[in-house]
Amino acid sequence: MKLLATSLALAACALAAGPAAAQTKIKIADSFPVGHYLPRYFTLPMMERLKANPAAKGYEFEYYPAEQLGKAKDLLQLTQSGVIDLAYVAPGFVSDKMPLSVVAELPLPYTGSCPATLAFYNLAKPGGLLDKKEFAPNGVRLIFAIVLPPYQVITRKPFASLKDLDGMKIRASGSAKELVLKKIKAVPVLMATPEVYESLSRGTIDGVLFPFNSLAPYDIDKLSKTGTVGENFGSFVATWVINEKRFQSLPPQLQNDLTAMGEELTRKTCAQVEKDESGDIDKLKALGVKLTPLSPADHAALEAVSHEVATEWAQNLDRRGKGGTEVLNALKAGLK
Repeated sequence: MKLLATSLALAACALAAGPAAAQTKIKIADSFPVGHYLPRYFTLPMMERLKANPAAKGYEFEYYPAEQLGKAKDLLQLTQSGVIDLAYVAPGFVSDKMPLSVVAELPLPYTGSCPATLAFYNLAKPGGLLDKKEFAPNGVRLIFAIVLPPYQVITRKPFASLKDLDGMKIRASGSAKELVLKKIKAVPVLMATPEVYESLSRGTIDGVLFPFNSLAPYDIDKLSKTGTVGENFGSFVATWVINEKRFQSLPPQLQNDLTAMGEELTRKTCAQVEKDESGDIDKLKALGVKLTPLSPADHAALEAVSHEVATEWAQNLDRRGKGGTEVLNALKAGLK
């Protein structure tokens, strides 16, 4: 009887302890290689801060970098389905579902990262125009965003003018930069960032549209010979979103912390990326990469092309009933 009583007591303890010991997993995923600056500036600090929040008791945060849970183009769908809770989503990779959110990838008149980042963030955060049009309808909520510094043309072989780019196969990401390349008579090749190094090394493409910050993390700096500097061929929007149902399931204190942290780190990260860019340019020059601005005539030609691209992008979406001009004007107002 004593043995039976002891067994029953132990079983009761185990049942009582079970729910308390259970952990709710929050899965966070991206496609960036380990050590990439964006997870270092956002994802890792976010996780540490969440773990320190008393409201996070009972939650376990798991991070899956480098496409461990899915390709970059699939991360939105995996977040919508609940396979991933919080993920990096690039609108340029899912333009069928988020065509308006690539607005900040247009070659608009700004420099650095913060002006476009903050203008975009205000449109995409809960309650903003892009949130109403794309994020909320896709079942996700913006936590963090960054618009990278304006992209430059970087190639494996020398060039001195826009005319030299005629016929070159240049990697692009998103419809905006694809339009720019077509108008300067280069051949755009759309591909996700993790595929670029192999394609460039094999000669499948001749060059890339990239920001300076992203060359070294993907080893593209080692394959580069010539590039522009101080131009704007468009940019790239990176967002981190959370499944809306998962967000609503979190304790209010955790929701508030995640929201406040997202805005705080958005501001800090764009400022840090701007600060990093000058150092990245110096490193490229030290590797022997020739970086030069376009001639005044080519610069003016690129500005004219950029205006055409923004107008056509908006009008194409207007014809589809998407409100491209409305979103473009809203972003321009934010840039001011």
